[in-house]
Amino acid sequence: MLTASIQETLEAGRHIVDAALDRLIPPVDQQPESIHRAMRHSVFAGGKRLRPILCLEAARMIAGSLPAGIEELGSALEMLHTYSLIHDDLPALDNDDLRRGHPTCHVVYGEATAILAGDALQTFAYEVLAKLRCPAEAKVRIIEEIARATGTVEGMIGGQVMDLEAERKKPDGKTLEFIHRYKTGALITASLVTGGLYAGCGHAELQRLRDFGRSVGLAFQIIDDVLDVTQSSAQLGKTAGKDQAVEKATYPALFGLEASIKQADMLVASG
Repeated sequence: MLTASIQETLEAGRHIVDAALDRLIPPVDQQPESIHRAMRHSVFAGGKRLRPILCLEAARMIAGSLPAGIEELGSALEMLHTYSLIHDDLPALDNDDLRRGHPTCHVVYGEATAILAGDALQTFAYEVLAKLRCPAEAKVRIIEEIARATGTVEGMIGGQVMDLEAERKKPDGKTLEFIHRYKTGALITASLVTGGLYAGCGHAELQRLRDFGRSVGLAFQIIDDVLDVTQSSAQLGKTAGKDQAVEKATYPALFGLEASIKQADMLVASG
């Protein structure tokens, strides 16, 4: 059970980020309307807003309060995360009809528009990042950090490729850890690190944020694997058991539920 203070922090963070996203993303009556409807469909379908909240809280920890404009950095991170979900759900990848309890973007708007909606969120995120209200040096470091975390070398896209190539195989523990650290953990780590950079953190603080992000990012994906086999589609907001159906590489499949939960607990404790 989350404490009241954590629940309040999560709710306040969601409110801040959702308000910024609504302000930043073009409205549905802005031409071309179809793409903006598709973008908003996926962005505002719900979601925990974990990455932007981690960004906000890292910045708050460094600065002592939320720095002005930090919600725009958080919003860019959420746009990038949502773009990855839109593409991940496409028929060519996971072929999923449900995300965050709602029909996926390609189900509602068609595959072509969904691809473009994901592309648009990715490119618009970098437009937002280019206008961040922080010193130029920090802005460049933030953009570099996020680009690397979403790229092919130890980043989200690289992790997705490794995940696809591992289907219907039985990877070893090291390969599985790499997949999770890159596909999911890299952007979580970048969320913490960039929040610290925006707030002007020093080298030692930056390293602590990076180390914490690496531990929590891996733990998050392990628990996501566990929930996929222990909860229903209604509880998850996405199709339960999908990873098993396509024989994806997961921690429960390789190590079992109990060992997976123990590993996640150890990672959180170490962070």
